[in-house]
Amino acid sequence: MNRILGTSILAVLLATAASGVFAQTQGFMTREQVIHNTAYWTGERFADGRPKVPDEILDRLKNVTHEEAWATLRAAGFYSQYEDGWQSLFPDKVQVGRVLTSGWMPGRPDIGKIIEVDGAAAGRKNDTNAWPVDMLQKRDVYVSDHFDLKVGGASIGDNVGNAIYAKTGNGIVYEGTVRDINGLRKLPDFVSFWRAYDPSFHYGMTRTGANYNSTMVSINAPIRIGKVTVMPGDVTLGRDGGVLFIPPQLAERVVRDSERTQLRDQFGQLRLREGKYTAGQIDGRWAAEIEADYDQWLKAYINRLNIPASAVQAIITERAQPRPAAGRGAAPPN
Repeated sequence: MNRILGTSILAVLLATAASGVFAQTQGFMTREQVIHNTAYWTGERFADGRPKVPDEILDRLKNVTHEEAWATLRAAGFYSQYEDGWQSLFPDKVQVGRVLTSGWMPGRPDIGKIIEVDGAAAGRKNDTNAWPVDMLQKRDVYVSDHFDLKVGGASIGDNVGNAIYAKTGNGIVYEGTVRDINGLRKLPDFVSFWRAYDPSFHYGMTRTGANYNSTMVSINAPIRIGKVTVMPGDVTLGRDGGVLFIPPQLAERVVRDSERTQLRDQFGQLRLREGKYTAGQIDGRWAAEIEADYDQWLKAYINRLNIPASAVQAIITERAQPRPAAGRGAAPPN
């Protein structure tokens, strides 16, 4: 321990941590800080302050494509929410979950020891790598920026993977390296995305201060994943080799917009196959008779569509409201 910090300095750290001076190392967000940073969310939250998008929305998001979600996010002013180029586990499955973040930086034993002392004073147990895992909840996705560290950077293997899976029933998005892929494949719904594989293990802080290769510097703080800023409580939509990070306040809008698009596409393609309308009629703005036909189709098939009947009924009710006349400034059809 003396090789990292002098005994007298460590004694000062322990004393000040116990007195509450080092109540929280910057980067390890308190509940109040998380709420402050995610103020656009007005719904339910976890004990750590993260937005808790309802399970029903998560379920419906699994049917949303990246194109549909991207269009809604872009219209809301969020232009950089998609990242690809991943290696993945179970590439044919879809990952949807609530984000808990962590961030790493190249190792420094001085700040590393301060973080370790602060964590102990706050009641955190074991090594820092375990801290965010201990906080995970069902349907979370652990999203971590490990700055693409490869050799000596694989902080997630089959042991940590099993711990994450037991907590969440879900996987990870990891800007870094994993190991033990064969073991991770035994977890049937550990749908995950990462940058690289390496057989080496994570050279983290040891009790003697040896092998200090990287330092975890944040939990539940904003992090960078590729070109995306990711916030705690965001919702991942991982599929087809890419991941979209959806702000929680937009998750329901993404679902509703997607379902409208899917229903209109399903109806339009059905009528094209039947030869009832031409491609020009379906691709362009629908005439009044097509809109009326669509309304009748929604009502007739409300319980036979791949969308909850309650969601279809909401669309029917919404469409029954007076709509602006066609022309400049008119709203597009819903």
